[in-house]
Amino acid sequence: QVQLVESGGDLVQPGGSLRLSCAASGFTFSSYVMRWYRQAPGKEREFVATIASVGRNTNYADSVKGRFTISRVNAKNTVYLQMNSLKPEDTAVYYCNARREMYNYWGQGTQVTVSS
Repeated sequence: QVQLVESGGDLVQPGGSLRLSCAASGFTFSSYVMRWYRQAPGKEREFVATIASVGRNTNYADSVKGRFTISRVNAKNTVYLQMNSLKPEDTAVYYCNARREMYNYWGQGTQVTVSS
């Protein structure tokens, strides 16, 4: 059974940091490109960051470039999103995504709220 379980979401003040984790199971994690997306209230889900299945190739949305870092540890079947210098506009539910060819898996999401 395929599972993606996100964790680490919380309420944080502007300028603060959080690290999100996504634990994968039920598929060959190291063969999949991993991505983070987010969805704010009343808005469409949007791309945040991606990391290649192997190596260190990454890409980011312009809105988070320089503040967020995506990483993965294939031995732990886990992908991370380090979020620094958080802004109120980063408030959203953050989703983990695994994709390879016709296979496309989603987690249930974790809430990040940036507010004073």
